[in-house]
Amino acid sequence: MKKIGILGGTFNPPHMGHLIMANEVKDALLLDEVWFMPAYVPPHKENDESTEPLHRLKMMEKAVEGNSAFRVQAIEFERGGTSYTYETMMILREQYPDAVFHFIIGGDMIESLAEWHRIEELLHLVTFVGVNRPGYNSQSPYPILQIEAPMVDLSSSLIREKIKNGKTIRYLVPDEVKIYIEENHLYGS
Repeated sequence: MKKIGILGGTFNPPHMGHLIMANEVKDALLLDEVWFMPAYVPPHKENDESTEPLHRLKMMEKAVEGNSAFRVQAIEFERGGTSYTYETMMILREQYPDAVFHFIIGGDMIESLAEWHRIEELLHLVTFVGVNRPGYNSQSPYPILQIEAPMVDLSSSLIREKIKNGKTIRYLVPDEVKIYIEENHLYGS
């Protein structure tokens, strides 16, 4: 059985906190791979002025370049529309019947699990792995495997705000992501 971690999200933009969290979970659980799964249209951000989905996908691909244990899973882009984790995981379980999936979530998502689409059924498809995040409660009525990781208080919204205000994002995102943002004039850069 292949052990695969999945880190879903908007990744608007992807940052070092995402990569650190994925790497720490991979190491702690001895996962074979971690798949980063950008949501095409995240259900909790449908009215968000998110960056064009294709830019988010390309930035995620840039972020994982050079790490053979990290890859981008673009299934939600192939499906289009609003991305619900339950539906995506049903497809992945069918496509990869010999895989065991660990769905990685930060503290912000731990708090909102009760609001997830078909959460009770989803609990039978994946093992949730929670990683603490500063300012969030990591307690949940749902079974979550808790992993200790360095606390990185970094968010995509902080990075977007820094870019908008002409501040540096060096060391907050991988260099390749920074270059992509600048070349494509994203977030007002």
